[in-house]
Amino acid sequence: MPADPVCVGIVDSGAGPYQQVAGAAAFVFRENQLWLEPARPDALGHGSRVIEIIQALAPDVDIVSAQVFLERYTTTAAQVASAMDWLLDQGVRVINLSLGLRQDRPVLRQACERALAKGVLVCAASPARGEPVYPSAYPGVFRMTGDARCERHDISCLNTAFADFGACVRPVDGQVGPAGASLGCAHLSAHLARYLATENNPCPESARHWLEGQSVFYGPERRRSVDG
Repeated sequence: MPADPVCVGIVDSGAGPYQQVAGAAAFVFRENQLWLEPARPDALGHGSRVIEIIQALAPDVDIVSAQVFLERYTTTAAQVASAMDWLLDQGVRVINLSLGLRQDRPVLRQACERALAKGVLVCAASPARGEPVYPSAYPGVFRMTGDARCERHDISCLNTAFADFGACVRPVDGQVGPAGASLGCAHLSAHLARYLATENNPCPESARHWLEGQSVFYGPERRRSVDG
C-alpha cells in the first residue's frame, strides 16, 4: 500500500480561495481572548505564496493552513503557539513558519518544544543578518533564509550565526511580492517534505544531514565590494 502523504502545516495568512488544503483554521484575538474560527481567504497574499511554493516543489504533500495574519502582518506569540499546537493535532510532520517575532515568549518556546518532542520538523524564517527572531532562534528549529544564488531546486548550506540553510527567494510566478527569508523558508520546507516521503525513520538530525548533502552552495554568499 502507498504511504500516506506527508502533511505540512503552514502558520501564515491563510490559503487563497483557489487553493486546495486538507484543513484550515484561523486564530483570532477578540475581546482579549484567543478564538479558534473558520479560516478566511488570504487577504494579504503571503500565505498563498508560501503554499504555491510548497505545492510546486512537493505536489504530493497535504497542506494544513493555520491562519494567524488576517488584515495586517501582525500576530502574537500566543496565536502562533496555538496554531502550532492545533497543527500537531492534525498530524503534520513539518511546520513552516515564514515569520519572525522580535520577543522571546515562553508560550512560543514551549510550543516549539512540544513539536520537536513529537519529531516534527520546525522550519522558521531567519534574517541573513541582524538581531535574532523567534521561533527560529530556539534550539532544534531549522533557521531558514533566502539565498539569491539559489534557483528553484537549489539549497545552500550556510551554517552562519544567523541561518542554517538558504533557498530560492522568488515566488512561483516570478512576480514582485514577498521575498527573502520567508520564501526561502517555504522552499526549504518543501525540500524537507520530499525528504520525509522517502525516509522510513526520519529525525531532525538525519534531515539536517540530508539538506547538507543536497546543497549546491556552502557558506554565505560573498559579495564583492566595488571601489568607486
